[in-house]
Amino acid sequence: MEIHPPPSPGAAAGVPMDRTAAIRTRLTVPVLAFGGILMAVMQTVVVPLLPDLPRLTGASAGAVSWMVTATLLSGAVLTPVLGRAGDMYGKRRVLMSALTLMTAGSVLCALSSDIAVLIAARALSGAAAAVVPLSISILRDELPPERRGSAVALMSSTVGIGAALGLPLAAVLVQYANWHTMFWVASLLGATGVTLVWWAVRESPVRQPGRFDVPGTLGLAAGLVCLLLGVSQGGQWGWGSPRVMGLFVAAAVVLALWCRQQLRTAQPLVDLRLVARPRVGLSHVAALLAGFAFYANTLVTAQLVQAPEATGYGLGLSIVATGLCLLPSGIVMLLLSPLSARMSAARGPRVTLAAGAVVIAAGYAVRIADSRELWMIVAGATVVATGTTLSYSALPTLILRAVPAEQTASANGVNVLMRTIGQACSSAAVAAVLVHHTSMVAGAPVPTLHGYLLAFAMAATIALLAAAVALCIPRDAAPDGPEPAADRTRGAREKAMEGP
Repeated sequence: MEIHPPPSPGAAAGVPMDRTAAIRTRLTVPVLAFGGILMAVMQTVVVPLLPDLPRLTGASAGAVSWMVTATLLSGAVLTPVLGRAGDMYGKRRVLMSALTLMTAGSVLCALSSDIAVLIAARALSGAAAAVVPLSISILRDELPPERRGSAVALMSSTVGIGAALGLPLAAVLVQYANWHTMFWVASLLGATGVTLVWWAVRESPVRQPGRFDVPGTLGLAAGLVCLLLGVSQGGQWGWGSPRVMGLFVAAAVVLALWCRQQLRTAQPLVDLRLVARPRVGLSHVAALLAGFAFYANTLVTAQLVQAPEATGYGLGLSIVATGLCLLPSGIVMLLLSPLSARMSAARGPRVTLAAGAVVIAAGYAVRIADSRELWMIVAGATVVATGTTLSYSALPTLILRAVPAEQTASANGVNVLMRTIGQACSSAAVAAVLVHHTSMVAGAPVPTLHGYLLAFAMAATIALLAAAVALCIPRDAAPDGPEPAADRTRGAREKAMEGP
């Protein structure tokens, strides 16, 4: 049953309903893109605060790091869960719930300086990770094929755009205002996002009714928490420590049992038989590798340009200047998203994905060639962002063409989960490389330039592997098109808007 939003303010003021509906239809893509940018901003805003939070909260550095870990874990768990809930109960409804949880987390951070409250609040904010897959699913249901490609590409690019905008914005607020102000601004933006979605986005009529798989949800949550906790804390606790090894063993056992349970359940949380299809499964593998390759760029660039000049390669930049170095990457991702959509339409998303991965590798080649001059650092990071735009825009298109409309949100949620796992693995791998290649500068250990170059080479290799996997994805059997039910609903809406 289709769920309509409450009457809009325009309708109440006497504006004809067909005109109001037309305005809301035109605003659907910008509003959903705004939500995607918000999600990335919320995940980034805490980064400039991390060095000062032990002093501001009276907590240890290890406790403060959980503000990042909690967001990662909750986002990884909630993304496929909320995707499945969107397919069952309504994508718009679940999207608003995710944005509301994100906003509530920011409000709690703005009101408290207690580290326990802050960690719990950041866990709430992790729900925002489901915003992009839910929005992409809404776009599939609501837009005609000729508009869908560019809209999906823009939605995919919001991850990089928001990260590039969020870091300098948060840095400026932290430097020139009370640190709670940053979270009040984030809360205001979140409330604005919820209101805009409520007003501009219609509920999708495409559903997959049934019973929600609670045992599957709990099993996936337990397995992912063990896996990602071991990956994210391995460097701090020791990769060979009993605690980390125990987490990895527990993750393997729990996820194996979870897979068995999913295959025996009539209405599983994740349709593993669908994942086993080459077009879906290989797309998920490519997402993991692309996430790994992309994330190394942000991690290494931020550390490299802030390294002290005494290292011989560092530029000693402030966190604000560091954020500005990444700003061109966000602008490029915004401008190139229409190009990536046209490329996918002309050559197919698998070719776009492979080309994007090769461009990412080329960007790291630029970084290896010269990582001392600021303009070369910015140029290399921008090339990596260009490749990321192509890759990230192609991934959801591959999923949309490979799965039924009623499973779009859950399948895209799994794809985003794989990117998240790739990013977590990238963070751990980069940290391991840099820890093993350090030198003493002013009495403190600092990564060497050789360590950074090895991290670039590792990310470039993973990017080339992602390109190879992309080329192994079977070609589309037919162009992407709307499901018949969605087609009928869209046609009825268009006729209603045209009037008699």
